[in-house]
Amino acid sequence: MNKVIYILVAIAVVAGIARLFIPANILITDDNVTCPADIGMCSDGSGVGRVAPSCNFAACPTGATLVDEALPLEEAVACTMDALQCPNGSYVGRTGPKCEFVCPAALPIDASVTAAIAAKANLVTITSPQPNEVIVSGVTVSGQARGGWFFEASFPVTLTNWDGLIIAQGVATAEGDWMTENFVPYTATLTFISPLQVGAEHTKRGSLILQKDNPSGLPENDDSLEIPVRFAP
Repeated sequence: MNKVIYILVAIAVVAGIARLFIPANILITDDNVTCPADIGMCSDGSGVGRVAPSCNFAACPTGATLVDEALPLEEAVACTMDALQCPNGSYVGRTGPKCEFVCPAALPIDASVTAAIAAKANLVTITSPQPNEVIVSGVTVSGQARGGWFFEASFPVTLTNWDGLIIAQGVATAEGDWMTENFVPYTATLTFISPLQVGAEHTKRGSLILQKDNPSGLPENDDSLEIPVRFAP
């Protein structure tokens, strides 16, 4: 009986010593498959490990792809648990070896929006907010418009939700002499209740409309510039 015990102890000791000589960058899985203990870096800044038995890197988060680099496990770091609100209204935490905030790529601007902005560029421009920018209540709208876009140094500004329902109306005020054919800077402030509903992606969308002031009321004198915006919670 004692001989059996001695043999088992010897085997355990040998196994333990052998384990000490396994390189630090090698990971022994539960399936006894030997995988490199490195971390694959994803395009969104997050990291993924290898998965047995193939030892391929695990899939990156949705929308991200694996990049051609790996971080040794001993260089992995623990990041602080704070968050950043990105321009698209989402929140991200710190990721990657440098614990950086990585926001999703900006939404592309539809060609029709770009064309509409270009078509009105000689009459009215908007500096802020930009198309698809996330806005919150109290947003300042600014840009330039030719004097003919104003009446009594102002023009209407309207904010709608995804369905075209008006959620805010304001007045853009000229910051200079509007009795001119030249461009005049303007600003407006809009206060509103965010129409965003949790879980309803379409409710993030809205429209900001700069309307030419038309005291005559004649349809042929109407004009406007409309850009898409996004709402934060």
